[in-house]
Amino acid sequence: MTHDHELVLRPTAAQTEAALSPPTRHPTTTPHGGAARHVMTGRNGGDLVVETLAGLGATTVFGLPGQHALGMFDALRRSALRYVGLRVENNAGFAADAYGRITGEAAPLLVSTGPGALTSLAALQEAAAASAPVLAISSQIPTAGLGGGRHGYLHELPDQAASFRGVVKSVHTVRTPSQIPSSIAAAWKSALTAPHGPVWVEIPQDVLLAETSLPVVTAVDATPDELVPRPELTAVAADLLSRAERPAIIAGGGVVRADATGKLLRLAEKLNAPVVTTFGGKGAFPWKHPLSLQSWLEDRHTTDFLEDADVLLVVGSGLGELSSNYHTFTPRGRVVQIEADLGKLESNHPALGIHADARLALQALLETVADRQDETAPERVRTLLAKVGDRIASQELALEQDVLASVRRALPSGSPSFWDMTILAYWAWSAFDPRGTNTMHSAQGAGGLGYGFPAALGAAVADPTRPVLAVSGDGGALYSIAELATARQYDLDVTWLIVDDGGYGILREYMTDAFGQTTATELTRPDYVALAESFGVPGVRTSPETLESDLAKALTAPGPSVVVLPAVLRMFAPTHLA
Repeated sequence: MTHDHELVLRPTAAQTEAALSPPTRHPTTTPHGGAARHVMTGRNGGDLVVETLAGLGATTVFGLPGQHALGMFDALRRSALRYVGLRVENNAGFAADAYGRITGEAAPLLVSTGPGALTSLAALQEAAAASAPVLAISSQIPTAGLGGGRHGYLHELPDQAASFRGVVKSVHTVRTPSQIPSSIAAAWKSALTAPHGPVWVEIPQDVLLAETSLPVVTAVDATPDELVPRPELTAVAADLLSRAERPAIIAGGGVVRADATGKLLRLAEKLNAPVVTTFGGKGAFPWKHPLSLQSWLEDRHTTDFLEDADVLLVVGSGLGELSSNYHTFTPRGRVVQIEADLGKLESNHPALGIHADARLALQALLETVADRQDETAPERVRTLLAKVGDRIASQELALEQDVLASVRRALPSGSPSFWDMTILAYWAWSAFDPRGTNTMHSAQGAGGLGYGFPAALGAAVADPTRPVLAVSGDGGALYSIAELATARQYDLDVTWLIVDDGGYGILREYMTDAFGQTTATELTRPDYVALAESFGVPGVRTSPETLESDLAKALTAPGPSVVVLPAVLRMFAPTHLA
């Protein structure tokens, strides 16, 4: 859902003139003693932006400057906020997305007008799909050019905010300096109210540059609203689950975002209910728990198991395309769906829909469900996983499984990983043990290329105490090469694994299966090791046999590194077929 919070109060003629009037300036000479230039002094709208962010609790901002946004960026110089600048706005958005996922805080993203703003859209779409809290703040052309005034400004769009309304949770448009603190606070609250998500604030150039006599912004109250479940609904759900003969649970990303994994574990154990985690919910339930069905959702055996449940509890998932095995999943029992996004309730299957934050709803169920004894549940889980294992083993995919296992052994437990849209990532969705909560992330929400490496950079900024792994194919890597400069500039502890198969590997498979031949899937690409080293980033070319040791060595070494694996991997066979 998208809600507009546009402040449509139009300034008076006097206010407009004052906003457009140059702020107080004092002449100074150039370093070479040339003609005098003018330097702004005093606080302005840009200061109100950074003061409000600091008052809300932000410590770090991501972004990329532009002409209309310079008032914000100059104000950063006078603040304690840490600025991390990336080379492409979309990559800055991915970094902010990961920062929000890791910290649970709203990650500020500062960009400029028009092209700069629009370039961030794909990243904001991923943040929306994954419920990652990103607070995007963009500049805008001067107020005199808005709403049918003068036109022809650089970067001008007829309606910039309209480009974002279908992507972000809420849009907040500022027209005067005094509106800045409240607009940013409202956006912050929106981003962190369940379901989390990206929000958009736009501020005209002249408003950012206008001097202000407002007092310094200090503490700002933007406490997110609590999305509490209705008690009559949780009472019915608790009764259904307590009396079920074959209950099962699907845990989605909403469990992770709500920090509700502990409550999910206790509820599953109380009910003796097997749990499968969606690809966005990786880590929501312990991988090797006796009740864990892991994440084999693209498997007909798992689909059959879930369809056989007489009561199916779905928490924090809309049961979309991937989570429903490409919409082949047809539950036969009662479905109870807990979902913070109102638009996803019963959007794919009839259910007892509970519109609530996952943490609060699971707590309510914990307080009301009865203990359920079922000694057969662990055995049914083992039988299901054995069937899945046998099916995969029959397809002669040892290379793919060995590569994924090498990555798992090399990556320290507790270290986060960020996966681009590549064949190895598709394997990881189903087969990778995340070994912890909130540690495995991918772009499977919106499915755009280029997510892995810039997102990993954002995670390294969020928590510099752990090495971070990024995984890309060579096609996705080309979206993010410029950020090797960012990794080196800020000395971020990210190891980038690039699986080089000479093209868009998964599209190659799709086209071959569908049409018998490929078009536009093969790529000329650089020597990634040499390219990394040209940025001052160590690189190594590895093999399936040496991957584990090379990757472990790179993850242990401080700072950024690149590991290139030339290999053509294959996907397991379509699993939505009986």
